[in-house]
Amino acid sequence: MKVAVVGAGAIGAFVGAALHRSGAEVHLIARGPHLDALRRDGVRVLSPRGDFTAHPKATDDPAEVGPVDYVFLGLKANSYAASGPLIRPLMHDRTAVVAAQNGIPWWYFHGLPGRHTGRRLESVDPGGAVSATLPPERAIGCVVYAATEIEAPGVIRHLEGTRFSIGEPDGTVSRRCLDFSDAMRAGGLKCPVEPDLRNDIWIKLLGNISFNPISALARATMVQICRHPDTRELVTAMMRETLEVAAQLGSHPEISIERRLAGAERVGEHKTSTLQDLERGKPLELDVLLAAVVELAGLTGTPVPTLRAIHAVADLLNRTTTMRSAS
Repeated sequence: MKVAVVGAGAIGAFVGAALHRSGAEVHLIARGPHLDALRRDGVRVLSPRGDFTAHPKATDDPAEVGPVDYVFLGLKANSYAASGPLIRPLMHDRTAVVAAQNGIPWWYFHGLPGRHTGRRLESVDPGGAVSATLPPERAIGCVVYAATEIEAPGVIRHLEGTRFSIGEPDGTVSRRCLDFSDAMRAGGLKCPVEPDLRNDIWIKLLGNISFNPISALARATMVQICRHPDTRELVTAMMRETLEVAAQLGSHPEISIERRLAGAERVGEHKTSTLQDLERGKPLELDVLLAAVVELAGLTGTPVPTLRAIHAVADLLNRTTTMRSAS
């Protein structure tokens, strides 16, 4: 099995190191000091499950790698449309793209029976730019339940979780999913193949759609949001509205809002990725988390006043932050 990890950051390098341990031929696509460290020292993983070092190949030029069996996408979803130059040299006729993204994926309606089948969401696939780069039929969905961070160039701190749920958009249990799952498990990770990955998507999204924008707007950690009565109620309202949209689309994730809140509170003084991006002056990954659900609410006629209000102010924050960074 030949795998290219495009965007070998905290999650990508962690997965690449695990797949290398399983015996797969792994190529990490990275840049800058991180790439220099990967080439020189390999990937050093520091984990409560045991530290280890892996030495997959690393490059900034996908043309050096050539066609692969799987592309594992570790990029933020708002980079997908522009990722063509990185992706195209890695493709052959059967290359699968394992997209480890938060939020609503560009392939959401691909292979989904019903009146919306094949529909494109403008918020996550503007003008079809993502689908043109990443055809939905190549996609294997992936919901990440692991937390990692780059502690130093080439050094990945694994904080918790080893589960990477994957699944086909059409709900089949395919050979390509089973083979990828086997390699991930051989590398020490959990990788169940889910016939209905969309339920996992909504469960993960419940936290991201609420905590991520509020953390950026309030400059607050997870536990601070949970322990402030008004923001806790705001999160609850956003989660309720999100579940209503999911239900209108035929998904009924089995998780209580209180359980989701309790889990978030246990995370403690953690800054969401959106808050970290804000502090670094980077664009905020809000389209797939928040704008997509607002678009889906409009599609299904579901009232989501809280989501719309938070989206308005978070989108303005993103625009002003991006303008300041560009000036």
